[in-house]
Amino acid sequence: MENFKLVCPCLLGVEGLVAEELRAMDAKNVEPQNGRVVFDGSDEMLVRSNLWSRYGERILVQMSNFQALSFEDLFQGVKALPWERWIGKTDAFPVKGRSLSSKLSSVPNCQSIIKKAVVERLKQKYNVNWFEETGTLYQIQFLIMKDTVSIMIDTSGPGLHKRGYRGNSTEAPIKETLAASMVHLARVRHDANFIDPLCGSGTILIEAALYALNIAPGMQRHFSAERWAGIDKDLWQKEKVRAQDLIMRDAAFTAHGYDIDGAAISLTLENAKKAGVISQIRAEKRDIADFKPVGDYGCVICNPPYGERLLDTRQAEELYRTMGNVFEQRHGWSYSIISPDETFEDCFGRKSDRRRKLYNGMIRCQFYMYFK
Repeated sequence: MENFKLVCPCLLGVEGLVAEELRAMDAKNVEPQNGRVVFDGSDEMLVRSNLWSRYGERILVQMSNFQALSFEDLFQGVKALPWERWIGKTDAFPVKGRSLSSKLSSVPNCQSIIKKAVVERLKQKYNVNWFEETGTLYQIQFLIMKDTVSIMIDTSGPGLHKRGYRGNSTEAPIKETLAASMVHLARVRHDANFIDPLCGSGTILIEAALYALNIAPGMQRHFSAERWAGIDKDLWQKEKVRAQDLIMRDAAFTAHGYDIDGAAISLTLENAKKAGVISQIRAEKRDIADFKPVGDYGCVICNPPYGERLLDTRQAEELYRTMGNVFEQRHGWSYSIISPDETFEDCFGRKSDRRRKLYNGMIRCQFYMYFK
């Protein structure tokens, strides 16, 4: 099988996790960069990484990297690429992208030049003058940063955080890829007694269950490259069967979600059912002030509402104080909380044992972990 470069863009702060999971999938030459991870792979790796990436945002085929200081440089650099390897005569190939700190700063102009270059290449290869673009989608993406152009084709379609289980959500939900990253960082075990006492629509609970049972996060959805002529359809089926075989169906994982909003509890249960983990998840209406650590061990992860999101600063600080009171230091129990509030530890009442910088969208947060 031919090998080519693939790129997995990701949230800032989780590049190491993405690199680790790609190596576990047998990806080669894995290289974490700022906000993305580059790796080598065949068609099989393209399929597997789409199905299995918990922390990455999408999987892109990297066509090339080259420097461009003029539109002519951009045109010739794109035209030189083997577009016919992927795109057929009738396929659609729209262009979108970004330019940062570069001479070629106009995104619409860059889009137009790249499109024209691809058309000219394919005209020569297919000996046609017109492309109807009614067939399979090959979304071309570009990033021009400090005059270096990256040209890619998106294999995923909707972002990988769209697992297929969250049709509805509460206000300001956490992204599935970030929730999965938090689960990994908190070292959730396959037999965990897992709790989210501020569960909202259940994203953290569901991601914890998928992780603990080793369920591939992309099992419930489709990907753009499933329709690509150049990738054997049997590969998708083969990888899905492999993923089914890897599910840890006998894992003793249990999860409990609580929220003061009854509608949120209903959403949690509805989403857990869609995700196929309803048998692992219990949810009920309960105030966080009534939280008690029950049992010999437990793992708590939560995403409390905060000033920039749903509560004003005073309410958020009061919530942190309540959490500090009810999250008792107890052997066998860990508590992990994500917050953008630099005063969190002061309000909570104790310093975290470890903290990790993460981004919730564009909001810089800290992931505070207590386990001693």
